[in-house]
Amino acid sequence: MTAYPSEIWYTRCPVPTPLGIAINQGVIEEDFDRLGVTVRSLQDSRDPETRASHYDHHLAHSFRQGGSVPAIWARAAGADTRVIGLSWVDESQAILALPGSGIRSPADLRGRRIALPRRDGDKIDIFRATALRALLAGMSLGGVGEHEVEWVDVDARDPAAGDGETRIGANSRRGWSGRPLYAAEFAALVRGDVDAIHVKGSLGHEYAFLGGAHVVVDTGCHPDPRIRINNGTPRPLTVDAATIELYPDLAARLLGHVRAAGEWAQRHPAETLAYIARETGSPEQFVLSAYGGDTLHRRLQTDLDPAVIDALADFAAFLFDRGFLPAPVDVPAWVHRRPLELLTQPAIRALESVPA
Repeated sequence: MTAYPSEIWYTRCPVPTPLGIAINQGVIEEDFDRLGVTVRSLQDSRDPETRASHYDHHLAHSFRQGGSVPAIWARAAGADTRVIGLSWVDESQAILALPGSGIRSPADLRGRRIALPRRDGDKIDIFRATALRALLAGMSLGGVGEHEVEWVDVDARDPAAGDGETRIGANSRRGWSGRPLYAAEFAALVRGDVDAIHVKGSLGHEYAFLGGAHVVVDTGCHPDPRIRINNGTPRPLTVDAATIELYPDLAARLLGHVRAAGEWAQRHPAETLAYIARETGSPEQFVLSAYGGDTLHRRLQTDLDPAVIDALADFAAFLFDRGFLPAPVDVPAWVHRRPLELLTQPAIRALESVPA
């Protein structure tokens, strides 16, 4: 009988992921409990060192599904992780301007002041990398070059917060502390310090609606997937290498549950929407508008599609070229197919059966 570790950790981001659905359903915790393995959430830990694994993936026997920037950075910084699955849920990646700005199309951004959030002191500036990628993609659609705009750094660091405010990951729109995402950028837009900002996801749609801003362009809905590649497209499911090497069937069971959650979502659109509204903390109307409306429940699969692997490699190269990574990442070498292959074994394959 295999001697499994006493506990395994997980973390996910407050975005649409099949891991989030599986966790909400309790299927991973229930299955692993039968094996004598306690499933723990980084989000529930009060230890800052433990919570930091959301970004650097240093904890043994831990897995993560969420934005690709921290996962790629952790790999570049030496974390011994493996990608065992990839999901791709298109999300809004909007450039916003105020009605009186005269900016109605990407071409109108030429010569304007564009906000770039800056979080000095972070191990990896996730939001700056994400914003830069989306802004460059949006500008390119109007034929506007990188050096044809004025880039304005906006201090988006979180203010000091007490323990009660310190949250990361799922059910949090705040990052490490008390400032909601995009608050600094939107304040700069309203003050007139900048002419355009980047926001994403359902929270970005809330800002646009409540602040009276309009969408200049949304690269998240562009028909060319190369334009849509960013932190959330695709999202990797990563596991530390030791778990795969020592407990390959455990990694396969985990992947099986995540894949089954994606299949379940296809048959339960209303329940899926409710899950994701809770994950993001946004009203359902903004979840629908930001994540593809009535197609969202059909796009939560996790696999290792070669085209999606190529997209992750494209984004990793962008991050290194732009100075966000300490070293390049060989994405094909990072991908590990054994857990997916193990799902063909009958004892594990049963995990992918879709609940009614």
